[in-house]
Parts: sequence; structure tokens; C-alpha cells
Amino acid sequence: MNTGDTLSKLALYFSSSDVFFRRADGDDGVVCYCWATVCALVFILLCHISRKFRFFTQASSSSSSSSSSPAVSVSQSLSSQSGISTLVSDEDLKGLIEKLGERNEDAEIWENIIQKSNPRVSYTAKCCKPTDGGPMKYLSTTVFEDCSPEALRDFYMDNEYRKQWDKTVVEHEQLQVDRDSGIEIGRTIKKFPLLTPREYVLAWRLWEGKDKFYCFIKECDHNTVPQQRKYVRVSYFRSGWRIMKVPGRNACEIHMFHQEDAGLNVEMAKLAFSKGIWSYVCKMETALRKYITTSHRPQGPTVSAVSLMKKIPSELESQSDDITNSSGTTSGGGLHTVEGAKRKKLLRKPSKKLIANGMLLVGGAVGGAICLSRGHSALGAKVALAYILTKLRKRGAQASQTSQSSGI
Repeated sequence: MNTGDTLSKLALYFSSSDVFFRRADGDDGVVCYCWATVCALVFILLCHISRKFRFFTQASSSSSSSSSSPAVSVSQSLSSQSGISTLVSDEDLKGLIEKLGERNEDAEIWENIIQKSNPRVSYTAKCCKPTDGGPMKYLSTTVFEDCSPEALRDFYMDNEYRKQWDKTVVEHEQLQVDRDSGIEIGRTIKKFPLLTPREYVLAWRLWEGKDKFYCFIKECDHNTVPQQRKYVRVSYFRSGWRIMKVPGRNACEIHMFHQEDAGLNVEMAKLAFSKGIWSYVCKMETALRKYITTSHRPQGPTVSAVSLMKKIPSELESQSDDITNSSGTTSGGGLHTVEGAKRKKLLRKPSKKLIANGMLLVGGAVGGAICLSRGHSALGAKVALAYILTKLRKRGAQASQTSQSSGI
């Protein structure tokens, strides 16, 4: 008979016994009540003992059943670590060096997007549409005056500080770090006007060379962050940069390659980039100055890709030096513009039919932008209007060319 059966029978006896609950007069009644109190205390004590007994029995059984689980969890963690160590390799660094040096076998046509500067910072960018139909490629160079490469590197990699000045970043967390390879995995949520928030699960790694730093970033999966319907997971992401000192001046530059598929229309993304990137760069420059003057230290985890930075392999170091020496600083050289052709298109007058269709499209696009913006109706309307007008200009130019050719 177990303890539970004994307690249940004892409780039944207490509840049904006329002797236990009888009322009595005199000393016999007092003795009876005292005896009842003692029995009640004993009953409560036995209840507590039985609960403790069941708790330890369950604990021992659970520990015995899970005695083999530590080996499984360790093996899983080791396998995940080995998978992380191959996410970003030296081959990725080699490809990044070639892209930044613009040494491609394919004849790619690059279009200048923007070239801006002020006394503290300068920025140039160009884009290329791959022939294979992949996402748009971007190459940019930003030069910061009175800044060291180390300070710019720490600023760029400080994701916690980025949340303070970059309002598109609403969330960032470190997911995992591989101490052997120096690879870090993180998750970032970015919010843009008119769009569903984008979720980035990325792996990155840093290398240190002679007076320069490299970083390569790519998309990955992680079992702790399954996809959620409220975010759009960016399925393709390739980005990397080189930070180095500008020869002969107290300045440093970051030369960046970027390619991602965030589910956006290519022309819309290109237009938004050209219209908003310079103000973003100026805002970033202001945050960088504050970062430097306050002797800022990274606010994120102490163990990160920066603290685990690796040396550039010797063969890639020489390749990097050759490319850097042959190209020099890339702060705007070699960017060919097509502004003349664009000005001619602006002077051409579209037909009445195109204007009528355009007004209908503009009305629908702006209305949809206002409905989807959730508080950013003005910006959404401007972007949509600029996009539609750009399309109208292109169609007007094509129509006028067609009419001229038909007249000839």
C-alpha cells in the first residue's frame, strides 16, 4: 500500500467517524478535542511528506530519462558551430577584393547614381544591373575627413549605437559567435515607409591587413529565428567593404559592394536610393563625429567579429595591395554620367494620351501609397509620384522618338 492510499483512507476515516467529531462535556470533551487537533496536524504533515516524496520521485525519473540528452545537445551545438565556421570563408574575401577592384571578366555597364560632397564627407555611388537578372549591384565610396580607419571600423560595426541614430533599425540581436573562425551571426529588423518590415539574418566576418580592414556579410539561416509572417525575410544578401586610410591626408574611406534582394521593384529601389542616400550619409557623418568626440566604446557584446578579427592571408594581402595601388582611392574616379541624355528627355513633351494615362496612374499610386504608409503618407506620395513621373518621361521620350522616325 502506497502513501497516497494510506492518506486517502485516513481522510475518509476522519470525515466519516462519529467518534472523531462528537461533542462532549467536561474533561473528556477537552481530551477529545486535543486528540482531534493532534490527528489533524499529523494528517497535514503526512500530506506534505507525500508531496515531497512525489516531487523527488519525478525529479529522479526525469533526470534518469534525460541522462543521455547532454550528449545529444553537445553534439548538436558542435555541429552547428562547425556549420558556422564555413559560412564566410577566405574565398568570399577573395571575391570581395575582386569586386571592389572592379576586376570582372564580364563586361558590366555601371551607371553613376550620385556624387556629393561637403567639407567633412564625400560620397559617390554607381549601380549595375546584372545580365543574369539578379539583384542590382551597387558600388559606393565614402570618404570621411579627420577620421582614423579604426574609429570608422568600430562605428560601422557597433549595431547597438546604430539603433540610436539609424531610425530604420528597430531591432538587433546577436545570435551566435564562432570563436575559432571569428564569424558572428545576428538578426536585424529594419522598418521602411510603405513597406513591411524587413528581417535580416546575416553572418559576417572581419579581416585585418596592412592599414586596411575588410568585412564580408551574407544571408544565412538560424534555428533560433524561424520566419514570421509579420516580417519579410531577405533571402539574398551579399555585402562587403574595405576601410583604409586615404594616402596623403588625414582621412579614411570605406569602399563598399552591396547586392540584396529585399523584394522591391528594381526601379523603385534605385530611385529611393538616389533620392535619400545623401541625407542618410550626412546623418551618419554626424553620428560618427559624436562617436569619436565622446570616445565611444562598442556597446554590444564584448565577444564579436571585431574582437575575433583574423589576419588577411598573405596571398590575398598581395592581391589587395596590387588592386589598391593600381586603382588608388576610388572617391569618384571612373564614374560615367548620362545626365545629358536625361536632360534631353526632360525637355521632350509627352503626348496628351500619355498625360491622361499618367494622371490616372499617379492618382492610383498616390492613393495606394497613402493607404499603405501608416503615418508616412507625404513621403510615400512623393516616392510614388517621382517613380511614376520618371516612367512617364521615359515613355514620352520613346513616343517622340517613334513619331520622329515615322515622320522620316
